[in-house]
Amino acid sequence: MSKEYETVIGLEVHVELATRTKIFCGCSTAFGGSPNSHTCPVCTGMPGSLPVLNKKVLEYAVAVGLASNCQITRYCKFDRKNYFYPDNPQNYQISQLYLPICRDGWVEIDTPDGPKKIGIHEIHMEEDAGKLIHDEWEDCTLVDYNRSGVPLIEIVSEPDMRNADEVIAYLEKLRLIIQYLGASDCKLQEGSMRADVNLSVREKGTEEFGTRTEMKNLNSFRAIARAIEGEKNRQIDLLEAGESVIQETRRWDDAKEVSYAMRSKEDAQDYRYFPDPDLVPVSVSDEFLEEIRARQPEFRTEKMKRYKEEFDIPDYDIEIITGSKHMADIFEATVALGSQPKKVSNWLMVETLRLLKEKELDPEDIRFSPENLSKLIALTEEKAINSTVAKEVFEVMFEEDVDPEKYVEEKGLKMVSDEGALRRTVEEVIAANPQSVQDYRNGKEKAIGFLVGQTMKAMKGKADPGSVNKLLKELL
Repeated sequence: MSKEYETVIGLEVHVELATRTKIFCGCSTAFGGSPNSHTCPVCTGMPGSLPVLNKKVLEYAVAVGLASNCQITRYCKFDRKNYFYPDNPQNYQISQLYLPICRDGWVEIDTPDGPKKIGIHEIHMEEDAGKLIHDEWEDCTLVDYNRSGVPLIEIVSEPDMRNADEVIAYLEKLRLIIQYLGASDCKLQEGSMRADVNLSVREKGTEEFGTRTEMKNLNSFRAIARAIEGEKNRQIDLLEAGESVIQETRRWDDAKEVSYAMRSKEDAQDYRYFPDPDLVPVSVSDEFLEEIRARQPEFRTEKMKRYKEEFDIPDYDIEIITGSKHMADIFEATVALGSQPKKVSNWLMVETLRLLKEKELDPEDIRFSPENLSKLIALTEEKAINSTVAKEVFEVMFEEDVDPEKYVEEKGLKMVSDEGALRRTVEEVIAANPQSVQDYRNGKEKAIGFLVGQTMKAMKGKADPGSVNKLLKELL
């Protein structure tokens, strides 16, 4: 009889915070920029330079901690994690080992067996390292310190997840909390959210954990799911063959769908941590904590509940719209300008999602303003433009956020509301297509569609198909 195995998974999630400047200096954190242009003596680790904590980093870390039900450490400090690596200019990284800012929290995820709490062991603040670029042509390695000193929080979970679905649900939950707080855009593809997966397997029913490995280099939810599947099977195969799993750090290659060993796992003492002598301890006051608590936004769960009561739109729409803070903001602002909630949600659910998919963009990349969406909806309501024209205008608005009223005016797209002109055109179409007229009179309902099409063509699309249909039936 073959053994049944269970996977045990914990995550270390690094999130780049959305501050304008770095964690210990005034350099820009903007993504991109020519190599080593966002640097100064502090973030390149020059001797004698002194770090000073960016208050915004502390605010974001505490906000994320409160939103994930953590205990906030009222007296916390920074430590040096010593290791030599070319992308680490001081030869140590400033992090928090002994007194992290947040501890003992949890977030709730939905699973097929109902809600489940995933424990958060701790959240600590730290600085990011630089970036190594391997130049094949020159056969050398270059280093860019623009990212060095960019503020991170590291969210360390408890080993509470048992499969890839739970891991993805947990990451989605964290991502939404952090995006709603405005603490980070959490774009995996740009590296502003990165997850390392700690995974072990054990026989079902046993209490003891197996030997874990850590997998790095995971920059999409799909890669994470595949890496979990791959590593689980690798460990089970080893155990089945009577071999043991080695505790090590592995790198996942998503193209080949395999992982390979990078280094055997270090322990905390390997890093010779000690308190950073250059940074003063941080004391979190009651006032500071209350101020952050008062600023917490309405999170997705509360928003979904309110939308259901307030807006009378389908659950599916609510789920998609609240899945992005930016999209929810656009929805609410457009409704506040007087547009009907269902009409707004239709534009977001159909045309917006279609264009985002086509152009491979995230909802956070939507550029059109609520004012312009509201104007477009009003133009269709007043039958100033028909639905075909509205979609054309929307595509331009999606790209360039044009004012739809001005655009329709300039391009002469307004519908012809002159009843006389429309009647004349319909009469001409009837006269020009005796065969179709005959077919319709002989009971072929479909023939009228052809006549509507011909009329629309003659009117250059600037007529309301409903009115054309009605007029044709009346004249026939």
